[in-house]
Amino acid sequence: MASSINLAKIEKRFGSVEVIHGIDLAIEPGEFTVFVGPSGCGKSTLLRMIAGLEDISAGELSIDGERVNEVPASKRGIAMVFQSYALYPHMNVYKNLAFGLQTAGYPKAEIEARVKKAADILQIGHLLQRRPKALSGGQRQRVAIGRAIVREPKIFLFDEPLSNLDAELRVQMRVEIAKLHQTLGSTMIYVTHDQVEAMTMADKIVVLRDGRIMQVGRPLDLYNNPANQFVAGFIGSPKMNFLKARLADGDPSHRTIEVAGRALTLERPLAARTGEPLVFGLRPEHVEARDNGASLGEASVQLVEHLGGSTVVYTSTADGQNATLLLDGQRHIRAGERLPLGFDVERAHVFGEDGRRV
Repeated sequence: MASSINLAKIEKRFGSVEVIHGIDLAIEPGEFTVFVGPSGCGKSTLLRMIAGLEDISAGELSIDGERVNEVPASKRGIAMVFQSYALYPHMNVYKNLAFGLQTAGYPKAEIEARVKKAADILQIGHLLQRRPKALSGGQRQRVAIGRAIVREPKIFLFDEPLSNLDAELRVQMRVEIAKLHQTLGSTMIYVTHDQVEAMTMADKIVVLRDGRIMQVGRPLDLYNNPANQFVAGFIGSPKMNFLKARLADGDPSHRTIEVAGRALTLERPLAARTGEPLVFGLRPEHVEARDNGASLGEASVQLVEHLGGSTVVYTSTADGQNATLLLDGQRHIRAGERLPLGFDVERAHVFGEDGRRV
C-alpha cells in the first residue's frame, strides 16, 4: 500500500552551515515526485533525510501521519536505490536479491516467491545465476532496483540511479522505471539534475535551489507557468531565451515593452513600473523564422546544429543579445545569414530584474 509523506519546516545544518531552509512539502500516496535542481541544491540531502540516513536539524517529517524524525531507517518502510549499484560481487543475482530477506529471517518459500516476482517485473529471470561482473550497466541497475522491490516497501527512493549509464540506456531505463511505478503504484521520490528525466517521469516536480523550493507543480504547469526566472531557465531544453527589456508604457489597458530595439504590446497586467528594467523570456521552440505577428526583428545567425528531426539556430539580435531557435525538421540555414525572429506574444514570459515573475 502506498504511503503519504509530509515535510513541515524541515531544516538541515552541518555545524553552523544551514543547507536545507525550512522545506514544506506534501507527497500524496502513489505519487511519483521528482526532486530536480543543479548540483549542491540539497536534493540528495533532502532524500537522505526522508530515508533516515541524515538527521533532521529542525522541523517534522511524517509518513502516513506519524512523526518519524527519530525512527531508524530500517523501520520506515522505505527502500532506496543509489547512484552506485552496490551489488555484492561474490554473489549471483539471485543471492543479491535474496540477501536482505535472508538476513531479516524470512522463510525460504517467501524469499523465492518475492525474488521471482521482482525478476519477472524487471525481466531479469534469465540472469539469476550470473554474477554482477557478467552483467551490463543496465542489467546491474535492474538488479539494484530488484533488491528494493523484494522488500515490498511503502516508499521507493531513487538517488540519481541513471547517472552511470550511457545516453541510450538512460532513456530505456527511464521508461522502465516509469512502467515500474505504473505496475506497483507505490509512492516514489526520484532525485536527478536532468530536467528531461523530471519532465518525462514525474507526477509532480519539486525544483530546488540552494536548499529552498523554487516551485512545486506538474511538469507542464512548470513549463507553461514558471514562478520565476530560475524555474523558467531550468525547465525546458534548449534553455529559455532571456532578453534585457524595459517597460515603456504602464497604461492599465495595455503594456508596451521595449526589447531588442522593438516595441511589443502585451494585453495582460504586469506588476512593474514604467521605465523599470525587465527580462523578456521566450522559449526557443516558440520562436519562428518568420516576420508576421510579434517580432524581435532580424537577427544574425551565429551557429546551426542539425539534429535530423529538428534544427537549433543560435542568433544575435540587432542589439547584440543572444537568441536561440528550435525549428522543426531540417532547415537549410547557415552561419552569417539573417533571419526574422517571430513569435506568439501570448507565449512570452516577463520577469523582474530580481527574477520574480511580473
